Amino acid sequence: MAKTAIVLGATGLTGNILLKMLLEDERYGQVTVFGRNSCNIKHPKLEEYIIDLFELSHYANKFKADEVFCCIGTTKAKTSNKEIYTKIDYGIPVEAAKLCKANEIGTFVVISALGAKKKSKIFYNRIKGKMEVAVLEQQIPNTYILQPSLISGKREEFRLGEYVFNALMSLFKPMFRFGGLKRYKPIAPETIAKCMIWLTNNTYQSGRIESEIIQELGE
Repeated sequence: MAKTAIVLGATGLTGNILLKMLLEDERYGQVTVFGRNSCNIKHPKLEEYIIDLFELSHYANKFKADEVFCCIGTTKAKTSNKEIYTKIDYGIPVEAAKLCKANEIGTFVVISALGAKKKSKIFYNRIKGKMEVAVLEQQIPNTYILQPSLISGKREEFRLGEYVFNALMSLFKPMFRFGGLKRYKPIAPETIAKCMIWLTNNTYQSGRIESEIIQELGE
């Protein structure tokens, strides 16, 4: 019997790629998207709800599937207000995990970030770390928290920091093939999406998955 999936963040770089992969995957019979903007895709397997994601809990009766993929995330450049930033990067994924628990959805996959720690001095890493802890507290049977390094790929908006970082990474690319530096190698959004789907269709230990493992599983 074909599976059903929910995608949050389907208009983002990784989320959009993931959505297209799920729609073309014969193992999935329906894919539901919740978002504030349309993903502008027409497909017989796609069901889309345009909503305020801060009010996701209001749609608990629609939030039903076999698997939930959460690709929600923002940046300091896009969201300078720390309160709103927290509502996005912490509030939405945690609310989604709570809905999974309430609706007995057994699989939850969420994108976090390399270096996420709840006691980090870096605001971004601290919020991601707190999100991870809150998600794991829901004790969803199959919980996968992906901690990718910098995500490469062309975005709609220009990000100076990522542009500079990617330029530097291209110069020192050979160094990231070995040892501890492998975890910092930029990772393609296609690789992350493939890893997310692989995790939900194979046996793998629940918990945090760092960038070099994402790379391996996504290949």
